[in-house]
Amino acid sequence: MKNVISKKFADRFMHVSFFCIAATSIFVLIAISFFLFYEGLPVFKSVSVKDFIFGIYWYPTSDPPDFGIFPLIIGSVAVTALSAAMAVPLGVMTALYLAEIAGKRLREIVKPLVELLAALPSVVIGFFGMVVVAPFLQKTFDVATGLNMFNAALMLTFMSVPTICSISEDAIYSVPVSLKEASLALGATHWETICRVIIPASISGISTAVILGISRAMGETMVILMTAGGAAMIPGSIFDPVRPLPASIAAEMAEAPFRGDHYYALFATGAVLFIFTFMFNLLADYITHKYRQTGEGSL
Repeated sequence: MKNVISKKFADRFMHVSFFCIAATSIFVLIAISFFLFYEGLPVFKSVSVKDFIFGIYWYPTSDPPDFGIFPLIIGSVAVTALSAAMAVPLGVMTALYLAEIAGKRLREIVKPLVELLAALPSVVIGFFGMVVVAPFLQKTFDVATGLNMFNAALMLTFMSVPTICSISEDAIYSVPVSLKEASLALGATHWETICRVIIPASISGISTAVILGISRAMGETMVILMTAGGAAMIPGSIFDPVRPLPASIAAEMAEAPFRGDHYYALFATGAVLFIFTFMFNLLADYITHKYRQTGEGSL
């Protein structure tokens, strides 16, 4: 009887403990969201929501100041999209090679090296892009400056590929061997098996890897701050300098007068970035579940 009571008490205790931990995470998220909007909304006493979102001039220290973050939004979207266009194919194809083509010894060597790239501090990658890549781009493409959108996207690709590759490789490698053997037994080639069996079976894990990789690129600050050029303007090409939302907040928050319009504008910028990230995660979660259902149906 005592053992039964102690087991029930232990189960109840673990249930309450895990609930409190989960509730703490949700509470922290709600607290951060509330703080962002509480500190950001007062800026709309000085500027309308339309002018703030779609304004093309960001001069917070001029008289009167201009708080238009549209160039910052375009910079964030452009850098993230360009980085995803390079990182997603590279990461997924590397994962396919490691999981399905490379030998066991080569995989044991290459995969830790790829994961080690993810452990590099972002400031080191940013410094590499600023000192090595920027002069190379400026000389090779004969552009005004090597600190531009392409440089920032390239450095973000280096940061996103390890995440995409590692998680995708685990998802691909976890596909049951029986599915591969059944496909090969029916006369399919290795390439056809990869395209029609392995990828559909692991598409949910690959989608999660892509989401995590792009999310890291979207919220990265230090690399963007060091390599993007810091120009708050709408880019005309991939070699123009830009200033995404995180870089603008990091560069100016220390100089903004406390509880001034500039201070409130930066918090409002953070709230916009939070909304964009939240919407992206919702869309990504929907796509992940859709792909999971599609993959299960195709099998």
